[in-house]
Amino acid sequence: MSEQPASVENKVRKCLLSNWVEERATACIDTEETKMHVQRHGHKGILTVDQESKMESMTTLKAAYAAPKSPGVRLRGIRGELLEKHIAQMISEKLHAERNPPIPKTEYCSTTQTDFCVEGFVPSTPKTTQTHDYKTDQAISFWSENYQRVQGVTAAQTSRAPFRKSTKFSTPISERLDEPELPADD
Repeated sequence: MSEQPASVENKVRKCLLSNWVEERATACIDTEETKMHVQRHGHKGILTVDQESKMESMTTLKAAYAAPKSPGVRLRGIRGELLEKHIAQMISEKLHAERNPPIPKTEYCSTTQTDFCVEGFVPSTPKTTQTHDYKTDQAISFWSENYQRVQGVTAAQTSRAPFRKSTKFSTPISERLDEPELPADD
């Protein structure tokens, strides 16, 4: 068979280049339906001549495959089956115990309970050695005790009140040199 040229016009649908074998096989069928109908539903009469026939419900796989049949008698004994179930249950419980350990009992004990509620402890308030006025006295803190080591602040004028307002950082040096040094408070 010689190949027909690709310029042969298709009647219903486009086909692959030089696919004239398909065109010849469907040429007698293509005259009745429209292009859209053929593309959606295909050609009638290519697979079967009898249009009223029904499809078979059994496939070739179902026809060739037969399910295995049981022999009808017990293949394993009752004791063997019970032993297998028992071993499987033991292994399951062992794995469950390994993966899910029991939750330890929670010990509810607070710092107050351990440190201040000890038997024999008698709370007592220490007696004052000096009279203090909280309104006028300088507060004692870590910074007031270690004010000499604090970096980046103005030098303290008095040791009793190291964090009072000071204008030394903004006073020009020429003016500061004229000031008399104040006596240290002790």
